[in-house]
Amino acid sequence: MKIVTTPMCEEIVKLAGFSDYTVNKHPTSEDGDLAILLSESKVEMNAMPIKINTPRQVFESIKEVSKIAGSELDDEEIRSFFEDYELSKKYLISDFKRDVNVKVYSEFLKDIALDVGFNIDSESFDYVIYPDYLKDNVMETENLVEIPSHNSISKNPFEKIEVRYAILENLI
Repeated sequence: MKIVTTPMCEEIVKLAGFSDYTVNKHPTSEDGDLAILLSESKVEMNAMPIKINTPRQVFESIKEVSKIAGSELDDEEIRSFFEDYELSKKYLISDFKRDVNVKVYSEFLKDIALDVGFNIDSESFDYVIYPDYLKDNVMETENLVEIPSHNSISKNPFEKIEVRYAILENLI
């Protein structure tokens, strides 16, 4: 089976055990038999959509992709990938509930805000969290929190989590 992945998912594909794959930002059936890509992406070929916004999503994505790779990593093997990333590890193993209400301008940020323990509330909120690419669409003027999007941050999912979660932890 010939695997093709997007740059954002390449690290997951590698960690899951694939060594032979193609990277293409816009995969087509000419590139391979199966595309492993972000769940928001749409392609006209067999695809395995994954989510990698939160540590748990990264964990589950590695687990699922490793089954396809034939390596079928166990939980301990996957947890070892988190060892060098303090916030990724912290949010993988603990649940948090915080008394912070946020308005969120993106689905991927909703996943992250909920994982940090924030409450999503579009009416009564302490902060407005938005991705950098929607900066011009934000109607509010106070307590704005800009989060780097996929195109302006490391492609490594652990490094991405570290940056995004650090920004949100500063609100606590």
